[in-house]
Amino acid sequence: MTDNYDGDPRDPPRQSRAPKVHDFEESLAQSHAQADAPWWQEVYRQAFPGLATMVCVRNDGWAQRGGIDRVLTMHSGKTIWVDEKVREKNWPDILLEYLSDEERGSLGWVAKELACDFIAYAFIPSQTCYLLPFQTLRRAWRGNGRGWIAKYKRIPAQNKGYVTVSVAVPISVLMAALGDAMKVRWSAPP
Repeated sequence: MTDNYDGDPRDPPRQSRAPKVHDFEESLAQSHAQADAPWWQEVYRQAFPGLATMVCVRNDGWAQRGGIDRVLTMHSGKTIWVDEKVREKNWPDILLEYLSDEERGSLGWVAKELACDFIAYAFIPSQTCYLLPFQTLRRAWRGNGRGWIAKYKRIPAQNKGYVTVSVAVPISVLMAALGDAMKVRWSAPP
């Protein structure tokens, strides 16, 4: 499912309004609207020159629960599974959801096993999409997550009956961590 998160506790406080409660059905409808946006095709054609087809995964099932919003098929026959996240405003960070239900301690998408190959993280106003290799992102999270939670802004999102929690990691910090996570060192046996 596309993550259409445009509210943020970093916004100026609203004196007369209660905190926004996210509604799953409403978010799903927004997600489907974003999934049909024509710019996704441009993003994937630029990112993957061998793109032959792209199919949106909308129905609940193993693919959706595994973080697959889009299946890309290359001319070679290779398939790439993508989880799409959309921000309606430009921010200098990427929100990494580490708890999907704070009270139960359920892991968020960055901290659990997913089937996707990439997280496509798009900022609509700047027309910019970051394609984050998921397994590399998970390795970066395992090495840095606790430090990021301690250092950067914690972003809770109130939903009906549960609260998800993300950490706002500056884009430059995340990109550097991804670069580090792609390097593996080993030692020769004694």
